[in-house]
Amino acid sequence: MAAVLAALLAGCSSGDKGEEGGPAEISATVISTFKPGSNETRFGALEFVGGLELSSNNVFLGAISALRLRPDQRHFIAVLDTGHWMTGIIERDDEGRLKGVGDARITPMIDRHGGTDAGKGDMDAEGLALRGDHVLVSYEQYHRVDAYPDPGFEISPPDGSLPLPIPRLQLRANHSLEALMIAPQSSPLAGSAVLVTEDSLDDQGDMLAAILDGPLNGRFTVRRHAGFSVSDGVFLPDGDLLLLERRFGLMHGLGVRIRRIAGADIKPGAVVDGDVIFEAGSTAQIDNMEGIDVFRAADGSLHVILISDDNHSILQRSLMLEFRLHDESVVSQK
Repeated sequence: MAAVLAALLAGCSSGDKGEEGGPAEISATVISTFKPGSNETRFGALEFVGGLELSSNNVFLGAISALRLRPDQRHFIAVLDTGHWMTGIIERDDEGRLKGVGDARITPMIDRHGGTDAGKGDMDAEGLALRGDHVLVSYEQYHRVDAYPDPGFEISPPDGSLPLPIPRLQLRANHSLEALMIAPQSSPLAGSAVLVTEDSLDDQGDMLAAILDGPLNGRFTVRRHAGFSVSDGVFLPDGDLLLLERRFGLMHGLGVRIRRIAGADIKPGAVVDGDVIFEAGSTAQIDNMEGIDVFRAADGSLHVILISDDNHSILQRSLMLEFRLHDESVVSQK
């Protein structure tokens, strides 16, 4: 177990990845049950709809840190922590379940100097958000949030950066700007960009976070529990925030959960917390779950998409999982 966990954390290289990118033919194996050997579909507030295990002979596929759907709910943008963009189309079968990923492209991200080989320390992309005519990306190690023009992000350097209210000296090198999301325009945050760190903690052991712009610009913190660290987040249409969290450990093994934070609680100086609405361990079809997004399905229900980062390790998988969110308008009181 110790050796496996060490490999999961560090990643096992699957080959020389070079510097170029391009079209990526992606194979998909359908995941029909969330718990092997069980027909159970309901897990907390989420109902499992379907999933995919992704693979490709393109060595760039992997290390997916975040994924955001376009308004058509088919096209997507993802970032890889190797400093690459990934775009494509989510394909579905006749019953609307995940079937595959088509028209995929993986291309190197261009840094502010026009280069594409700045190294992991400079281009460790972790968070992703779409807002208006820009794609926003948060980076670890060389901590920043850059803004890329949209359309054109794949062939352009960033044309600006968002200011960070968190002092860089308080950010841990490989545990910092992990989750980046945009609040609904109709919420009190009025379309602001919101950031939560993975494991950069204050003196009380809580995760540093910030509202990067807008009327409530400023810092807040997120209560940390049970060794879970934030890996991504997404706002619901009503303004509440879903935080995706993961855990590695010798005692508990691999784990993932989602906490729901009341949107009204997110403000400068606050310490926010929320109920766990979903949790799963190593007996389920999970891996190093890094990305989350939400979309409105044709029947009006909200669906949650989760994506995993395989660290380019032979011991891990690139998974895409889909769930239906129940009780979407309710946040139970702690």
